[in-house]
Amino acid sequence: MMATTIFIWLRLGEVAESYKSAVIISGLVTFIAAYHYFRIFNSWVEAYSYDGDSLTPTDIPFNDAYRYMDWLLTVPLLLIEIILVMKLTPEESQSKSITLGAAAALMILAGYPGEIVLDADQASTRWMFWGAAMLPFSYIVYTLLVGLSGATNAEEDAEIRGKIKQAQVLTVISWCTYPVVYIFPMMGITGSNVVVAIQ
Repeated sequence: MMATTIFIWLRLGEVAESYKSAVIISGLVTFIAAYHYFRIFNSWVEAYSYDGDSLTPTDIPFNDAYRYMDWLLTVPLLLIEIILVMKLTPEESQSKSITLGAAAALMILAGYPGEIVLDADQASTRWMFWGAAMLPFSYIVYTLLVGLSGATNAEEDAEIRGKIKQAQVLTVISWCTYPVVYIFPMMGITGSNVVVAIQ
């Protein structure tokens, strides 16, 4: 991730002016992600020991908040990055960046309280937060695939139009892992298995 940040920022001079902001954001996203992945790794190593067969919790709790803090920063930026490469007026870009960025932040904030509930006895609480997070999630997916289709199709260069569509679809596909992984504890997966499955 950090190598990607360095590469992206070193190549910024080769990028067309209209795409520079999006490319800078790409580098920022990979920088933020690299930092948080190091923190997540260190927290995992401190929280669990592995004896060759199973994970054993230590006295230090695993800090799942690093992942959510990463998402709180990077998910809105990823959406803004897509917006910035589309054929939108400056006003439309600003409006869509604000609404999608806010929806992304709301999705992350709504999901986190349920994420820390791993006890099967509290599955209804986790379902409640899952449902709350799915509302902005659904809005984002709809906006990426349907709401912005006019702006995507307005791109005259077929190759660029195809890449924008690909970014939209791949973003949605990769994000669809989130609602599935979130329900693992509600499917009866418990203990260290659920912790590993969520990660």
